Amino acid sequence: MKLALIRRQFSATGGAELYLQRLLGMLAERGHELHLFTESWEEAPAGVTLHPLRIRASRARRPLAFSEAVRHELAGQSFDCIFSLERTRRQDVYRAGDGVHRVWLQRRRQHAPWWRRPLVGLGAFHRNILRLEAETFDPRNTGRVIVNSEMVKREILSHFAFPADRIHLVRNGVDVARFQGGDRTATRRRLGIQDDDFLLLFVGSGWERKGLTYALRAVRSLQMVTLLHGFSQGVQRFVKESKTVLAGALGSDSRKPTTTHASQPPSPGKIKLLVVGKGKRPAHRPANVLFAGPMSAPENAYAAADLFLFLPIYEPSSNVVFEALAAGLPVVTTAQNGAAELIEEGVNGTVVDDPANIEEVVEEIAYWWSRRFYVPPVNAAELSLDRNVSETLAVLEQAARERRIDEK
Repeated sequence: MKLALIRRQFSATGGAELYLQRLLGMLAERGHELHLFTESWEEAPAGVTLHPLRIRASRARRPLAFSEAVRHELAGQSFDCIFSLERTRRQDVYRAGDGVHRVWLQRRRQHAPWWRRPLVGLGAFHRNILRLEAETFDPRNTGRVIVNSEMVKREILSHFAFPADRIHLVRNGVDVARFQGGDRTATRRRLGIQDDDFLLLFVGSGWERKGLTYALRAVRSLQMVTLLHGFSQGVQRFVKESKTVLAGALGSDSRKPTTTHASQPPSPGKIKLLVVGKGKRPAHRPANVLFAGPMSAPENAYAAADLFLFLPIYEPSSNVVFEALAAGLPVVTTAQNGAAELIEEGVNGTVVDDPANIEEVVEEIAYWWSRRFYVPPVNAAELSLDRNVSETLAVLEQAARERRIDEK
């Protein structure tokens, strides 16, 4: 197929852009003719024709100006399918990888300080994004929509009159083998992590949305003696579940733990948090938090860690959760993250209802510390990028067939 793909900007640390890079690479390997329409892109993969668009507009008007520039550029060309990863006015397939903007504003308002809540979403930038979003989810402008979680599908159906049968769930995918190949020993040594340290990992940029504040609060709480009862609750929960499993029938589907008892909880000083990603470091942060910045080989960070802690206030479906699960790390995340749909409680992670409930977060960290020798199962097929590309291609091919019929 001759495919037009649309993404406004590339960031070396952006999850959606990295996803598109990998998708483009695999589509090129399969022999498709690829054209990428973009405002800013550092390096397109081999086999991709780049169509740079020069946009002269303020930040508030830039998304509208980009959408109009794409429409103008595409008008004189012919493609089998137009696939947009951006809110634009007309496309055959739109991938809603950024979720629903109005829901993001609701979540942001909910978690903002009381005095900021009336101001959230008032700027011209947000008004323009909401306008574009409404046009994108108009079924007259978009043939089919790809979502990466059931959560986003529900949000679309709740806020827009888009046909449910034209929304396709295609979960994210990662290079599973890559994230199983990190070097734990060398990375911990380089970071100064001791053998008996329990290392929490946070990966991502855009720290407000991804809940780094709540992860830092949880680590700070772990240092306070008054909150150490969270550890005892976690240990008690683990012991109770262990006894239940051991007392169950041999034919039960319950997964046996690797140990039948829990050790004493660690000293709070042995808990450390590694933050990987770009952002402004807070002025006051716990001493046991390490900021590594962006890492070119993030698989090493996953290998070094014992628990992935990711507490977003809104995430359509975090790619980093797929990476952590591929690496065999248990995950603690929130119900506001579409990737939480992959979590099987007590098997590969835990889902908390509210990231601001720090006591619950602390209890879950305690629970997974008590299982620190347990390696969660990895469903490589569910997590794989190959599966994602195949399912994405199926939607694009369906849209291309419908386009041909419409043009006759």
